[in-house]
Amino acid sequence: MKILYLNHYAGSPSYGMEYRPFYMAREWVRAGHDVRIVAADRSHIRAVTPALDQKSRMDEVVEGVNYSWLKTPAYAGNGFGRVKNMASFVGQLYASAADWARSERPDVVIASSTYPMDIWAAKRIANIAKAKLVFEVHDLWPLSPIELGNMSRWHPFIMMVQAAEDYAYRHSDVVVSMLPNVREYMVSRGMKPEKLRIVPNGIDPDEWLEGRDALNLDVSKIFSELRAQGKAIVGYAGTHGVANALDAFIDAAKLIKDDKVVFVLVGGGPDKLALQERVQAEGVKNVVFVPPVKKTQIPELLKFFDIAYIGFQRQPLYRFGIAPNKLMDYMMAARPVLMAIDAGNDPVRDAGCGLTVEPENPQAIVQGVKQLLSRSKDERVEIGAKGRSYILDHHTYPVLAKQFLDTFL
Repeated sequence: MKILYLNHYAGSPSYGMEYRPFYMAREWVRAGHDVRIVAADRSHIRAVTPALDQKSRMDEVVEGVNYSWLKTPAYAGNGFGRVKNMASFVGQLYASAADWARSERPDVVIASSTYPMDIWAAKRIANIAKAKLVFEVHDLWPLSPIELGNMSRWHPFIMMVQAAEDYAYRHSDVVVSMLPNVREYMVSRGMKPEKLRIVPNGIDPDEWLEGRDALNLDVSKIFSELRAQGKAIVGYAGTHGVANALDAFIDAAKLIKDDKVVFVLVGGGPDKLALQERVQAEGVKNVVFVPPVKKTQIPELLKFFDIAYIGFQRQPLYRFGIAPNKLMDYMMAARPVLMAIDAGNDPVRDAGCGLTVEPENPQAIVQGVKQLLSRSKDERVEIGAKGRSYILDHHTYPVLAKQFLDTFL
């Protein structure tokens, strides 16, 4: 089977986020299918930009997966530059739809660019190639920019996004969602309920084998010293952004009176400097900031966490469910998880691998920390092991890729 996978932001372990298209495609290739990912060269979440130089397109093979990178304008932030970048990618796909259909002759075309406007190009390619059309939903657009970004429903950009989303639900043969509680909403926008399949996020089990990349010496030294001091480490690893509600994490650190508990934040992001300045100005002694680590070093990093923390702002958008990669990593690392998120699903409860508390509530975070640390070390090991078992049963890419493939076979 030939699969054409359109995802503006698709990356790989060598290029950086986002990873899901790569892991799905690699499993399909291993199963004997022919897959091509088409992505933009410019993305705000990619660590390395493909080197197109003056070329408008570059084809390459990444770990057995065919990629086509399309040249798009550089941008920063979420303003007009990003919209121009989207328009360039979608416009190129649409204009060359006949070429893609004839050169690739796909049996399946997947539109998967987070924003839904790529559905128009995907539909045109699928029509010419007489292929099945799959619409993959990462986040609900335009609800995400409306509810998280406070954009008006009547903004011209939002109205265009809404038109694309409605078109996708009506015209796709299959709708694949990472979010579990979307059926009622999607049906309200015109989708026939039998089209929907839920295929959540996951992890690559190969990345968790022993012998993966060791931590940098400076990072390893920080954690070794905390261990030598007998500290219990409540760790967060990920982006330092508004959505992650890390001010509440720091507020909890200020409230806790046990000097043997330290709150550690690993990573970078737009809010990191402000958080560091706040900790310094307020004299918070039990918060430690650690530089970002490579994705391949995450398994070694998480071994140091006694409790792995994840939190989001309280947002109505999460009623449709959550599927954060960070949580999957925590669970695969067999760490007891403290989750401060109010969502339509609760993976921590389902797996029995920790506690879920009220978001943006420092007192609730403190109580959660105390409750988990009150358990014996053996009990915490048992709690963490439940999370790992849950991931291995339900959230590895070999399992998920087969589920995805089954949606259109």
